[in-house]
Amino acid sequence: MEFFDSHSHYNDEKFNKNREQIIQETYKSGVTKFICAGYDIESSKESLKIANEHSYIYSIVGISPNDVPENLSEVDFMIEEIENIIKQDKNNKIVAIGEIGLDYYWNKENKDIQREIFIKQIELANKYNMPIVIHTREAVDDTLKILRENSVNNKGIFHCCPLNRELIKQGLDLGFYISFAGPITFKNSKNAEEIVKMVPIEKILIETDSPYLAPEPKRGTINDSRNVKYIAEKIAIFKELEVKEVATKTYNNAKQIFKIN
Repeated sequence: MEFFDSHSHYNDEKFNKNREQIIQETYKSGVTKFICAGYDIESSKESLKIANEHSYIYSIVGISPNDVPENLSEVDFMIEEIENIIKQDKNNKIVAIGEIGLDYYWNKENKDIQREIFIKQIELANKYNMPIVIHTREAVDDTLKILRENSVNNKGIFHCCPLNRELIKQGLDLGFYISFAGPITFKNSKNAEEIVKMVPIEKILIETDSPYLAPEPKRGTINDSRNVKYIAEKIAIFKELEVKEVATKTYNNAKQIFKIN
């Protein structure tokens, strides 16, 4: 049984002491493909570096809503820097633009800049024929409005998707995939089962968002991709499927959206 972790951050400093050991142990455990996600310029460069060093790791690059510049005049520079990273990708390891989107939970004062850089990164994704990977927190209405008004040619993924009925419904209507992470296993996620059942298995991805959001029964520890199996197990329970079927379907879904052979 093989798993595909569709979103992790092995470029995070929490892995500095034992990054290579964890990556090797993860692969041996059956997680045979995973995405390393950038969130700013430096982490995007590191994401590509890690992907180039491992045949089974792929990169996504972008500016997250929590890492946007302080003023609009810097937006174009940051977009140019992300595009330069894409141009340096000689091995076709960059498979999406992300993580990008809106976050009004942590950042309430720079909503205009968040929206501007989100739209420009959608344009960048279209230019390079890539999907996008979306982070949205307490910004559902604006996120959906931007997606309706700015066509995303290759669609994309709602990463660590909030358990919000309207976001799921409209996200699916727009043709996006829904990626579930540790929160669906949390004891206080009261509507997790209902939300997971809303999403056809053909539109589900699984992820860890390592090193964050470790699922039960590992909650409170530094997360890594080996824990993606707990996400698959919870989805299998909710959907009354075998874990192997969830693993296979989500693996193939990830390969399809990221265009990985």
